[in-house]
Amino acid sequence: MLDEIITQIKNEFEKDIQEADSFKKLEEIRIKYLARNGSVTLLFDKLKEASKEEKPLLGKKLNELRNSVTEKFNSKKELLEKSETSSKEFIDLTLPGRTVKTGSKHILTQTLEEIKQIFKSMGFSVFEGPELESDYYNFEALNFPADHPARDMQDTFFINQKFLLRTHTSPVQIRVMESMQPPVRAIMPGRVYRNEAINARSYCTFQQVEGLYVDTDVTFAELKGTLVSFAKQFYGNSLKYRFRPSFFPFTEPSAEMDITCFICNGKGCRICKNSGWLEILGCGMVDPNVLKYVNYDSEKFVGYAFGMGIERIALLKYGINDIRLFFENDLRFLRQF
Repeated sequence: MLDEIITQIKNEFEKDIQEADSFKKLEEIRIKYLARNGSVTLLFDKLKEASKEEKPLLGKKLNELRNSVTEKFNSKKELLEKSETSSKEFIDLTLPGRTVKTGSKHILTQTLEEIKQIFKSMGFSVFEGPELESDYYNFEALNFPADHPARDMQDTFFINQKFLLRTHTSPVQIRVMESMQPPVRAIMPGRVYRNEAINARSYCTFQQVEGLYVDTDVTFAELKGTLVSFAKQFYGNSLKYRFRPSFFPFTEPSAEMDITCFICNGKGCRICKNSGWLEILGCGMVDPNVLKYVNYDSEKFVGYAFGMGIERIALLKYGINDIRLFFENDLRFLRQF
């Protein structure tokens, strides 16, 4: 008798659960079958009336019935919840529009374009050259002795004995002078490579802008005036600067230009090595030996040259304390510019 009731309740539940199309009907089914006075729950009370021989089999069937009813009830509930959620999806036309983020030029590209614009306004033309250079253009024609430290593997990425990744854009100066006669007034932007340790101040690859002016009656005072004019246009008229004697194989005399560290305002920090000053470029009068390599009359023509690193210039311009930030492609950093 109990076995027939189990079958009957199972059939009735199957019909009811299929017809349930709302949470209200689903709740009615739960009360009818699974509540404390539900038909499935009450069957367990009737199990006491069965004989000892029937109890094991009937108990098994009752457990299967309860598990089946519970599982199908939960499945139906999930189905209705998904249906309810999708039916509520709509477009709220009163919401403000979403801002579309557009890309922008990298901060180094912006810095380079500003530098180029300043020098172009002074009458400089722009030239470029290959990044894979020969030893002749990168060293020999620039008056580097054969035993100069820059030729050592610790500083330079050599491809073989004759070719290397250029360590500066000065080779473009040689190529420009080979292709034209004075007066020559040009800047040479480009990427260069140095076999150096990566830290907050230096990187194994960076960008440079070098400049060259060759003509008659060119003076060191004109070189200083050009560079000070550039620095004030780029950093502002309140800029503090100084020139220090230095040495470069391809210029004589040579100097380095420093400006007050913008990071610490001259108080000293890790970027300026606690000196309060930071070098932004090297410069000098073109060595007569370099002019001879390009078949210029060194008795008639004289010139000056200078070179600066774009990353170093940008560090000071925007108050950035780590050169590695330029190369990490972190959008949180790049979107600031």
